[in-house]
Amino acid sequence: MTTRTPTVEQRSNRTKIVATIGPASSTPELLDELLLAGVDVVRLNLSHGTLHSHLERLRDVRDAEARTGRIVAVLADLPGPKVRAGQFPAGGCELLGGSDVLLVPGEGASLADSIAVDYPTVLEDLRGGDRIVLGDGAISLKVNSVGPDGATCTVLTGGFVQGRPGVHLPSERTHLSTPTADDLVLARAMAAAGVDFLAVSFVRNASDLRAVRDAIVPHLTRLVAKIETMPAVAALVAIAAEADAIIVARGDLGLECPLEDVPHLQKRIIRHCVEVGVPVITATQMMESMITSPSPTRAEVSDIANAVFDGTDALMLSAETAVGIDPPLVVRTMARIAGRAESEASYEQWASRLGRVQRNQWAEGQDRITMAITHAAGQAAADADAHAILCCTRTGRTARAMARFRPAATLIGLSPDPATVRAMSLTWGVQALEVGTYVSTDELVWFAVERAVQSGLVAPGETVLVLAGAPDRPSGASTDVLRIVRVA
Repeated sequence: MTTRTPTVEQRSNRTKIVATIGPASSTPELLDELLLAGVDVVRLNLSHGTLHSHLERLRDVRDAEARTGRIVAVLADLPGPKVRAGQFPAGGCELLGGSDVLLVPGEGASLADSIAVDYPTVLEDLRGGDRIVLGDGAISLKVNSVGPDGATCTVLTGGFVQGRPGVHLPSERTHLSTPTADDLVLARAMAAAGVDFLAVSFVRNASDLRAVRDAIVPHLTRLVAKIETMPAVAALVAIAAEADAIIVARGDLGLECPLEDVPHLQKRIIRHCVEVGVPVITATQMMESMITSPSPTRAEVSDIANAVFDGTDALMLSAETAVGIDPPLVVRTMARIAGRAESEASYEQWASRLGRVQRNQWAEGQDRITMAITHAAGQAAADADAHAILCCTRTGRTARAMARFRPAATLIGLSPDPATVRAMSLTWGVQALEVGTYVSTDELVWFAVERAVQSGLVAPGETVLVLAGAPDRPSGASTDVLRIVRVA
């Protein structure tokens, strides 16, 4: 298969795309197509398949990077705790709305009037009035009473059920532990293999992330918190402070709260993440119809555009690219919709608002300096009509801080660390480049501009801004250098 390096114009979208790899997209040819279509982050769903198969796919993605010349990050999504119903009879069962059903703990068989749940303390954790959801949310039950032999429920919305569907219980009272022992085994293996991000499922507080971080030492793999429970929403500030990125997991979140609340929670989560410079991904059913159709619904197009208007860093595809009929078409379609929305997004108003918020909520120490200088850089780029803002960074922190202001200028992240270069693939607007290590600020600025010119992102005669910390300062020190350069 003939491969080519995408041009700058083909990579003009600022909103990043996360695509899940599965049976429909795992061949070398399809991986190349996906990367060239616009994928910035490849997601491996560890809930399906073996550890060996995931490690193979990680290697396959790295090979596709080399063939296409594209820089992409790989996100491994940990399964998290999963409660399932006991096996329903072959052929399945119909649960009728208004009928009664008994929930019992254990791993026995399930029937239309009795459902086994493989969660030992289910009767201790349930209360009258609780809502329980089976599968993807189509079937819901209401708990009437809880006795020693089971929980008596009424089927609120019925439907056909088969196999061993998931059982969603109220998260605020369950004793489910995140991360699970299996999660930690997978996390250690994937971190050792060089995955860029680990997504932690069903996070409820910041300590859940710290448990994973401690388990993968000495590896510094970045952690992504999936916000899919109401306790996580309540602890958002602390979770965002601990996480390297956030996923708005609208599927399970929509099972925890009234559906009409989900769009408002999405906006609230995205707004906070952008304010503090933590990349945020909007996920679940973004283009679900394209699993089987060559085009999305009008509602899905509006959903994608609204996520862009909300300020999301990235949009995520799940089954659409894992098992869909045409994964590259899905990516190209999403990129086209996102690009159109970006052309009318109110980024200038966003930056102005963020400046006011920042002044009212100044952080202390190094963060305050970085926030101040990136705010100044956004204003200076507009005043100087700068073509690009070059963010020299060892950890990616400078690029993330600058991206909060959603500048019109091209954002270029430059780092000597290959892992940081790949990780910047998740941050809004950032096009990442690898550079060397330099001993002086003047040398750092000169070589950063030269590297941007060599890449074709900057041309002679254009004005650029360069943001950096002094090279002799320790990693993580504040960004305190701002230069305006006319490219010769």
